[in-house]
Amino acid sequence: MSELQFPLNLQFKIATLANDFIAKDANERTIAYVRQKMFKLKADINVYTDETKASEMFSIKADKWLDFSTSYAFSDNEGNLLGRVSRKGWKSIWKARYEIYDEQGKQDLLIQEENAWVKVGDQLLGEIPILGMLTGYLFNPTYVLTRPDGTLVAKLKKNPSFFGRNFTVSKEAEFQTGEETRILLGLMMMVLLERRRG
Repeated sequence: MSELQFPLNLQFKIATLANDFIAKDANERTIAYVRQKMFKLKADINVYTDETKASEMFSIKADKWLDFSTSYAFSDNEGNLLGRVSRKGWKSIWKARYEIYDEQGKQDLLIQEENAWVKVGDQLLGEIPILGMLTGYLFNPTYVLTRPDGTLVAKLKKNPSFFGRNFTVSKEAEFQTGEETRILLGLMMMVLLERRRG
């Protein structure tokens, strides 16, 4: 993934049983095909160059299963650790929160839900028969990605949709060395975990 033209579009495929989606840049060029292996106790995700799945670029693997605060490690196709993203369980009850760490284990990025009331509205309306199907149009969360100093780096927004899940990633600042890959892999993992929202 190089020379990406933002905004990026992450579009889930709705005709398959697997959790998979295509990532395209602003020029409609496919930059990744993300596929989560089904029936695994621990999350196991492969990131390919395209839908043919002929060339794997990255893998994302959970460190444990069924835990509130699981970490997901990123590796390249040679097995080199690139970093990880961790869901902050208790802090995510009110607003979704994920921390991204570099290959040395140092936290360098933070993903947070911008408005917790969107989550509340989504949960309340989702419980009402028939009206619950409209949450995909009414409650669309936005997630902000910042550095520890508070610098806004990128945003991910769920777009209104009925059956499909469609997300847009916008770049808000220039990326530092190594950030682009960690940002994209972190957001890809987060989207798999949060996709049913809204």
